[in-house]
Amino acid sequence: MNAPVSSETYHAQIRRLAELTARVAAQRAEAHTWYDQQVAAADRAVAEAAEQVRRAEAEAAEARRMVDRVDGEVTHLWTQVRARLGVGARRLGDPPGPARDAAGDPVRLLRGVRELLERTGTRGELPGSTNPLLVGCGIGGALAAYALGSAVRALAAGANADLAAGLPVLALVVTLLGPVVGLGPARLLADRRHAVLTPRPMIVVAATGLATTVLLLTVTYTR
Repeated sequence: MNAPVSSETYHAQIRRLAELTARVAAQRAEAHTWYDQQVAAADRAVAEAAEQVRRAEAEAAEARRMVDRVDGEVTHLWTQVRARLGVGARRLGDPPGPARDAAGDPVRLLRGVRELLERTGTRGELPGSTNPLLVGCGIGGALAAYALGSAVRALAAGANADLAAGLPVLALVVTLLGPVVGLGPARLLADRRHAVLTPRPMIVVAATGLATTVLLLTVTYTR
């Protein structure tokens, strides 16, 4: 038979059991606390990762929009360059792609290119160095009109009475158009120089043509 356990030993075992139970409860509570902390930390990490993914997707979408905008602007500017160059633009080919070592804001760079094209595309006035050519246009226009008028007068010599009366008047009208005929070649000259035919070159052409026409008529009718 088992020997009886004294009351002191029994109470000591009860106390030890209570201590062990309390220790296990504390360790269990500590384990639950640690678990809850780990779960909360994991949730925060997942939330932060999700926010980073959201920001990255937004940045990627913005980058794609920027790329599309830059590509569209490059194509537009390249089209303008080809239009300015005319026939020689076929050698340019397609618009250039992005450079690997490019730096800076592409929008600012494209704005600079656009402003440069606008400055180069603005037509100015013909320089003073073209005055001899403008004088030549005026003289040439007057001579051409006078030659046409002379041909009409020559036709009047062999025409019937009605035409013989009207053709000299027509010849005079054609001759008097000499001062403005030279404006046509002057316009072509301005277009080739990418300039505007302003009043100054028009006056040069018209004055030269008028002087030439007056001189020709004076010579003609004083013979």
